[in-house]
Amino acid sequence: MRKIALAALVVLMGLGAPADAAAPKVRQLVVFRDGSATSETVSTRATRVRVEGRRCTAGDGTALAALVRSRAGRLTLRDFGACSRRARDGAGLFVHVIRADRNRGQNGWVYKVGHRAATAGAADPAGPLGRGRLRAGQRVTWFYCRLRNGGCQRTLELTWRSEPGTLVATVRGYDDDARGAAVEGATVRAGGISALTDGAGEARLPLPSGRYRAVAEKAGLVRSFAERVEVP
Repeated sequence: MRKIALAALVVLMGLGAPADAAAPKVRQLVVFRDGSATSETVSTRATRVRVEGRRCTAGDGTALAALVRSRAGRLTLRDFGACSRRARDGAGLFVHVIRADRNRGQNGWVYKVGHRAATAGAADPAGPLGRGRLRAGQRVTWFYCRLRNGGCQRTLELTWRSEPGTLVATVRGYDDDARGAAVEGATVRAGGISALTDGAGEARLPLPSGRYRAVAEKAGLVRSFAERVEVP
């Protein structure tokens, strides 16, 4: 009897836990066609969305829940399944418009988790790659794909090290399958200073001692997350 009572107590405690306990926060970057972007850490807690006159659910731990909660801009969704108030029915939800950027032909909104393009819908309960939902701290990048030769443009990543008075940034670009390559000619900006990357993807920025935010950009590619850097 004591074991049964303890089990019942555990269940009741679980029912009383806040919803956010099962919904991790992720780092999200949304890059628009004109190169502007929004970035924030956002909850993936389940939320309701309006789709073609119906009320549907984007479930806990999904990229669509994070996108809706971030309020990055006006969203228009399409449903290629049978979405409902049940999160398990959200696999066919598809982002059609964010702000004024509308899908056209084969070009349109896609998302990556880390360096890899998602292979499932943004509200699919199986997760972006079919191996489970998002985990706390993962990076999700939404961008407008311009499809060429079967793939989207590369997304940039900035890594760094510092030397006295100098930030040394390295920029790599990743394709849909997370294959990376050094990017030459990318602009790295930090503390009001900018520099171009060389053939090895490296840029050196002379900066006074301090903390900065650094970002990498290149025309035709998707800008990087802003990284917090420190120069001794």
